[in-house]
Amino acid sequence: MLSESIKKLVEYGVRTGLTPECERIYTTNLLLELFHEDDYEDVECDMSEIALEEILAELLDEACTRGIIENSIGYRDLFDTKIMNCLMPRPAQVQDSFRRKYEESPEAATDYFYKLSQDSDYIRRYRVKKDMKWKVDSPYGEIDITINLSKPEKDPKAIAAARNAKASSYPKCLLCVENEGYAGRLNHPARENHRIIPITINDSNWGFQYSPYVYYNEHCIVFNGQHTPMKIEKQTFIKLFDFVKLFPHYFLGSNADLPIVGGSILSHDHFQGGHYTFAMAKAPIEVPVTIPGYEDVEAGIVKWPLSVLRIRSTDEKRLIDLADHVLQAWRGYTDEEACIFAETDGEPHNTITPIARKVGDVFELDLTLRNNLTTEEHPLGLYHPHAQYHNIKKENIGLIEVMGLAVLPSRLKEELEILADYLVEGKDIRSNEKIEKHADWVEAFRGKYDAFTSGNVMDILKKEVGITFTHVLEDAGVYKCTEEGRKAFKKFIKTL
Repeated sequence: MLSESIKKLVEYGVRTGLTPECERIYTTNLLLELFHEDDYEDVECDMSEIALEEILAELLDEACTRGIIENSIGYRDLFDTKIMNCLMPRPAQVQDSFRRKYEESPEAATDYFYKLSQDSDYIRRYRVKKDMKWKVDSPYGEIDITINLSKPEKDPKAIAAARNAKASSYPKCLLCVENEGYAGRLNHPARENHRIIPITINDSNWGFQYSPYVYYNEHCIVFNGQHTPMKIEKQTFIKLFDFVKLFPHYFLGSNADLPIVGGSILSHDHFQGGHYTFAMAKAPIEVPVTIPGYEDVEAGIVKWPLSVLRIRSTDEKRLIDLADHVLQAWRGYTDEEACIFAETDGEPHNTITPIARKVGDVFELDLTLRNNLTTEEHPLGLYHPHAQYHNIKKENIGLIEVMGLAVLPSRLKEELEILADYLVEGKDIRSNEKIEKHADWVEAFRGKYDAFTSGNVMDILKKEVGITFTHVLEDAGVYKCTEEGRKAFKKFIKTL
């Protein structure tokens, strides 16, 4: 019954703080209008437990029954966002609440905003919790693994409709400020329940929001107010530390600015951060180094599969100057013996993935050296996941993976489940086209285990996925964690 579902949803809004008690009737009427309904009955119903996913499912089914929307995931996602916006405070109210919370503490402000972003269903908790997550020990520390299941698969109806839809360049991308409040379309997600906090970094206007897919705790995105391309430069380091000074309990990092080693959206300058400590941050300095002119800055090569120079100081300005010095040197650095080329045929290859954080009173900056050279043997990238590991990870190694979190494709959930059955039952893996890609991978580790049983097989597969991802990170390292690799790394550092 529509009245009952609306009553429960409004109660949810009041209980979570999205909707003030004084707006109960107003919100009810907004929802009635969405469903083209003139009548409302204040029915008696059980309000002891209110599950948002269930209420929204009831309301979406009602919208389908009334012919308001088609019954497909694309249309349902667009409409339930419209429903939730009826409960939401206006952007100015959210910004005002955030500012007042910030006066208490930066943590109070982010706690408020993160809760709002979940209660509003912008972060769909019931989808995120479906993600598979586990940890695996490695020579470099405990690696995080996640199989992303929170992005819904597009249904055929939505794909066909999107293909026939009028082309639109508004908003220009998923990170533009114009997404706030946008109703969406089948090829662009609805963001009516989305709110952005304006912040100032490097004397320019930026936005602060959370990722709807939260790959880790309080996974936030900080984006330029203008649609301008990614670029790693001295100003990047200033921006990172401006943010860390505003929110010292958060780290902030940037994807590299070149294809292959960069992120998925190079067209819009942005950073990612959050309230989480990755294995990379826990990894120690393995080889301390002293850089001439910066003797006051603690520096060293980090024990990590990628090539990371960590610099530490209580004065972030010293780190900014040194980071720029390293960046300029690396941009132009070639070492043919180590197969590192600054450019080929005029195409630049060297860049940096930087991550800033504050540990106590000390500022830290991890500078991950990247190179996007391709070869005949490795056409997707020499310092990219090699072909033997593509059954697990073929995609770019971006900022999140650099820090030690594998974001793996959703296909792996089903494939690992099928693999588990085949291993326990002793079936031929190559006989199934869904999992034949994993046959060589399984053969490589099969001899390590006495037997595969229903009780241990999934733990074994998860462990081997983690080991493989560690190898993927090693592939992405321009200097390998070997005596020869360390020697080549030190050779570069001596040029600074």
